[in-house]
Amino acid sequence: MPIPLRFFLTGQRVAILQALALAACSSARQVLPPSGDRLAPGTWGGDSAAAIVSDSGTHVHIRCTFGDVAGIVPLSGGHFDVAGSYMLRAYPVAVGPSVPARFVGQVDGATLRFTVTVNDTVQHQTVVLGPVSVTYGQAAHMGPCPICRKPNWGGTTDSPRSTSVAARWPNRRS
Repeated sequence: MPIPLRFFLTGQRVAILQALALAACSSARQVLPPSGDRLAPGTWGGDSAAAIVSDSGTHVHIRCTFGDVAGIVPLSGGHFDVAGSYMLRAYPVAVGPSVPARFVGQVDGATLRFTVTVNDTVQHQTVVLGPVSVTYGQAAHMGPCPICRKPNWGGTTDSPRSTSVAARWPNRRS
């Protein structure tokens, strides 16, 4: 006996509804940072770049280098331009000193795009890193370079900058 056409239509409707429900439940939601007059605290990640923002300061990584800005990063119309310090020779072993740097960027929704201009007083040159883009709430993909999990703003020893190479990479031979 042939199956009535109404069963196919009902089955199709159910399948379409199931597919829509699955797509709605599995779609990634974009997390937006709180808006305001300062760079939102939290982790901002991207390809070979990251920013860890707190009330104490901002710690950024671009490739195998890193830098710091003390205190909050104020925003004016979504833009910022602040002074800080930068370590150009950071991996595999940090070789200082930290040198003066300028951090310039803008926030657009969940995307932070910034450039760091470093006054390399060791090599007597200006080094421009970026622009790079990072996304609020996203993990960084740093490749072979590790990212600091807890920046060293308070003089603690939680940062790779104050930890020996052997402690950071226990399977590595000196």
